[in-house]
Amino acid sequence: MLHPLDEFYTLAGMPLPPWQVIDSGDVPEPYRTLLAHQNDMTPTLEKFHNGPIHLRVYGRRNSGGEYSREVVLLLNGANTPVEFGAIKIYLDRFPENARELILGEHRPLGTILHECAIPHSSQPKAFLKLASDRLIAEVLCISGAQTIYGRRNTLLNPQGESLAEIVEILPPAQTK
Repeated sequence: MLHPLDEFYTLAGMPLPPWQVIDSGDVPEPYRTLLAHQNDMTPTLEKFHNGPIHLRVYGRRNSGGEYSREVVLLLNGANTPVEFGAIKIYLDRFPENARELILGEHRPLGTILHECAIPHSSQPKAFLKLASDRLIAEVLCISGAQTIYGRRNTLLNPQGESLAEIVEILPPAQTK
């Protein structure tokens, strides 16, 4: 359920943080509003945080048309972390211009999908309750063990093929 994030933890020789699958109704606000939908996360987070987002890549793997990266999404200007996660992108299902932007590692996939007008749908597979570990605390700039929430999501093209598999983890909630 934590794939592709589990691959990065394995490569780092780290155990996954404690986690469990929960019902969308058990996700507290404002996490539920940010996670329990079929929209792209980038525009959802940009609307919630009132500003554009960029990404910082912590790890990457590129093999056989599958490009995976471990990232933190940051609010422009303040560089405040608004999401941590991992994504596996099936590059051969994207037009050349989108592949170049993806491999450029400057914009979140949601932004690229919008800019390149790539038709797709978002299909959340599970909602997650996690305990922050050392890695999550570092990239999300939080201290101590905290309960955080996320989701496992799949982006599909109109033919029903996976464009990307994603684990999206949000920092401790701050109500707006």
